Amino acid sequence: MDVKDVMNTEVVTCSPDTSIREVAQLLKKEKISGLPVVDDGKVVGIVSEGDILALLEVPEHGGLWLPSPFEVIEVPIRELLNWEETKDMLEDFGSKPIREIMTKSVYAVGPDTYIEDASTILSKHKINRLPVVDGDGTLVGIVTRGDIIAGLGQL
Repeated sequence: MDVKDVMNTEVVTCSPDTSIREVAQLLKKEKISGLPVVDDGKVVGIVSEGDILALLEVPEHGGLWLPSPFEVIEVPIRELLNWEETKDMLEDFGSKPIREIMTKSVYAVGPDTYIEDASTILSKHKINRLPVVDGDGTLVGIVTRGDIIAGLGQL
């Protein structure tokens, strides 16, 4: 069985200039966890929920820190300023283009790729979807882990 037998040809995509906020809304609306980023029909990147969620990660502070008596007064003010910066950053990031967070090195397969080979790529690289491109590199479909499992169920 080939990828063309199980792939989805109605692919939800975005352009590199689409805002992060718009992509997040698109993922939610379409009930998908990722999509290819396409420019002139060619795949230039891929973005997933994980890429967007990574923007919300709070950096860990290493080690234990105990304030001196003088710092006890300073700490709440410093934390308030940090929170304001974090809040501004979260409001800001939604307007940035998806090209800033998309994965640029994309694994892709052709329609005639065996699903066993596509499955190996998905597993080896711990990814959930593969764009399917023709000989010119134009997007013609997408295949996910679920598509492959469903295809195997048809055998």
